[in-house]
Amino acid sequence: MVTDTLQTEASSTSIDWKRLLFLGLGLGLFALVYGSPPWPDAVDPNGKPFALSPQGKGAIAIFLLAGIWWVFEVLPIGITSITIGVLQVMFMVRPANRAFKDFMDPSVLFIFASLIIGMVFTKTGLTRRIAYKMLSIVGEKTSMIYLGCFVVTAALTHIMAHTAVAATIYPLLMTVHTVYATDRDPTRFGKGLFIGMAYVAGAGSIITLLGAARGAVAIGFFKDIVGREVSFFELSWYMFPVGWVMVFLIWGLVMLFFRPERSRIKGIKERSRLMLDQMGTITRSEVISALIIGCCVLTLSLRSFVPQLAGVNKTAIILVSTILFFILNILDIKDLEAVPWNIILLFGGAMSIGFCLWETGAAQWLAVNWLTLFKESHWFIFVMSIAFFVMIMTNFIMNVAAIAISLPVALVIAPYLGVAPEVILFASLVTAGMPFLLLVGAAPNAIAYDSGQFTTGEFFLYGSVASILLMVVTALFVLVVWPAMGMPIGL
Repeated sequence: MVTDTLQTEASSTSIDWKRLLFLGLGLGLFALVYGSPPWPDAVDPNGKPFALSPQGKGAIAIFLLAGIWWVFEVLPIGITSITIGVLQVMFMVRPANRAFKDFMDPSVLFIFASLIIGMVFTKTGLTRRIAYKMLSIVGEKTSMIYLGCFVVTAALTHIMAHTAVAATIYPLLMTVHTVYATDRDPTRFGKGLFIGMAYVAGAGSIITLLGAARGAVAIGFFKDIVGREVSFFELSWYMFPVGWVMVFLIWGLVMLFFRPERSRIKGIKERSRLMLDQMGTITRSEVISALIIGCCVLTLSLRSFVPQLAGVNKTAIILVSTILFFILNILDIKDLEAVPWNIILLFGGAMSIGFCLWETGAAQWLAVNWLTLFKESHWFIFVMSIAFFVMIMTNFIMNVAAIAISLPVALVIAPYLGVAPEVILFASLVTAGMPFLLLVGAAPNAIAYDSGQFTTGEFFLYGSVASILLMVVTALFVLVVWPAMGMPIGL
């Protein structure tokens, strides 16, 4: 017994060299960049210089440290996010009232309210009811369970924000996984289920303006710079095929990398029907919750069509549902304490570094430097360079910001290369919607991570393959599919 105790103490005090390595690497990159001499200006095709201020260089230094620590999870992801705010203040990159204010940005509160909706689905039993119904339809094959979950996720993002969809689908997937495995220990099926959900939520969200805010922002820039309006239905016409092609390709990737340990869950159809019957008729709490959530989704969707609602912030609308859940005693203080604050902090940090790069001019400096490298290249290389830049940036900062810093520069360069602005707009929107590398790239990524089925390193590894696939699909649409559908490519 004494020997066992000593061995346990020794193992608990052993040094985690990998963790120390990446802690040191993040700090080293920060010190190297922050302490380096001034960097040269970026110059756009019109000869306009963009200087990188000391604060901008500091923002890039923090950006690199956060990326290393998030990918290799050397600290809890929420603590890395707090470090982002602290470094901005301690090294005078931004004052405290701006660095920390972003942790309560409306987008962060929107994610909070979305997670609350997911909790309501679980607590009231709506999740189990939907899950059992779906499983009774898709049957025993785990490949079809994958597909059923992914199709439902992608379809819902056509009518509601992908963050809200992920928060709604997450408890359903947890129920599905408990049918497959008796505990929450990671399984190949669990990894595929949750990573796949995060990926297809992004793929589905590009198809309409209701899936995410990035589409409306990009169309606004396009109208201001090019002078042409892109309609709701024009966007969906070009994005529908690429979004659904990616959904089915993601399903194929998941089957390749995360082939379930069991090809079938024997008796699942009958068990699901039995468990659904045992739940009985729908309860009062389920009805009230469904009505609140339905009204919330409808109101959010109508913002794109009803002028009177356009000025009402989407975060305020979704937070009304949170308040009503507590007023009507569907949730209580214990539920509030159970909110995954690690995920909330993660997105607070993501918003903080995103605004930091934006406000210090570092993001624009990076965009101009990158895109001017391709100002004399073939039009196809130029378009793909924009798509690639947006894909990388949207993994670190808000996809709205990634669009905002790259699209104006790209649309200025485009006429010199004879490239139609439409292809730049749509290629950028495709990659902006699918950040497959980092959890901070999109809320569905972080929500999926809360399942405990995969690590940040695994997400990055498999996301690298998915990102390569995304670039190949984007290239195919730019060269072949969109021109065949009537999209102008050249001027």
